[in-house]
Amino acid sequence: MAGKFEIYEDKAGKFRFRLKAGNGEIVASGEAYETKAGAHAGAESVQRAAADATIVDAD
Repeated sequence: MAGKFEIYEDKAGKFRFRLKAGNGEIVASGEAYETKAGAHAGAESVQRAAADATIVDAD
C-alpha cells in the first residue's frame, strides 16, 4: 500500500498534516496551520518538493 498524507485538527484547534508510510507508521509531520486549506497546501508543497529531493549530509 502506498503512503498517504493525512490532514487533521490538533488539540489546539489548528490543522496539521502527517505523512504515513504504507504500513501506517508516521514518517513526517507538518507545522500547525490556521485553516484546513493551509494544511492541504503545506502537504502538497512537501509532496512536490520531495519528488526530486536529494539526500545530503548536513555536516
